[in-house]
Amino acid sequence: MAKINSCLLISFIFLFSQHQVFAQTSKKLLKTIVVDAGHGGKDAGAVGQYENSIGSKEKDVTLAISKKVVEELKKQLPDVNIVPTRTTDVYQDPREKANIANDVKGDLFLCIHADSGPLKTGRRQIGTRTVTRHKITYKGKGKHRKKISTPYQVTEPVYEYYKLPLTRSGTSVWIFAAAKTSEKLKAIMREEGDFEIEAGEDSSYNNFDFNTPEGRVMAQVYAKRYQEKSDRLATLVNDEIEKTHRPALGVSQRQKGIWVLQATNMPAILIETGFINNPADEKYLNSEKGQQELAEAITKAVIRYKKILESPHTVQN
Repeated sequence: MAKINSCLLISFIFLFSQHQVFAQTSKKLLKTIVVDAGHGGKDAGAVGQYENSIGSKEKDVTLAISKKVVEELKKQLPDVNIVPTRTTDVYQDPREKANIANDVKGDLFLCIHADSGPLKTGRRQIGTRTVTRHKITYKGKGKHRKKISTPYQVTEPVYEYYKLPLTRSGTSVWIFAAAKTSEKLKAIMREEGDFEIEAGEDSSYNNFDFNTPEGRVMAQVYAKRYQEKSDRLATLVNDEIEKTHRPALGVSQRQKGIWVLQATNMPAILIETGFINNPADEKYLNSEKGQQELAEAITKAVIRYKKILESPHTVQN
């Protein structure tokens, strides 16, 4: 036990000392950004289902927005490698998406989605109809008692039922839940992949064994650092959304877990760009203006995040 505690203490000291070196020597911490268009192919995601909806499919909205995000990132950050998980309407298992991001050694994972919610049912009268009913009476007594059915007509309303649109609207940003770090640690510690700590390319520290007792502690530390960085970027995205005067719903943790956020070996966020079953949001998400505005807001947040990484002692406005 004393030996293990000693290893843990050494690992923390080593981690702290190395972190100080990294902060001074790192020149380009953000080299690869992965942009994921949620859903796709057989998986349509949320669908516009309220009355008078244009019938949007989440998979189409996310693909259109993600393409603009990729284009804007390439334009604003020409020295950064921008990798989309899909560029066409194809289905990808969430594990495949995470593997793509891990295989290209991404430094940041941006997942584009559209939100929805349970729809209430409304009804309205659309007319009337005449129906025949029967009044039942009896005549006589005992074994001579007879049942008499007398028809009569009544007019009753005819209703139609329809789905009411959501009243909630806006953009929200999600990060993986603090309690759900097991897949994050697996991504960090998996033997078939190299975990690159944010240091120079020539750093021998990248070859550190994360399967040792002290390595496991360090992996947990970096999993926590990923969450902190994810939260920082998510906050910046929410801030940029606010500047568009669009409802910004803040940063949240998904308690049920999202595989692509938990199993990616990098800071990762999921952006719910809008509510596909809200009329104003659905129109916005399908418009060229709305898609471009979202792409530019996300890109501005990434640029601010990059500056913070490269100048960790500078407060970015």
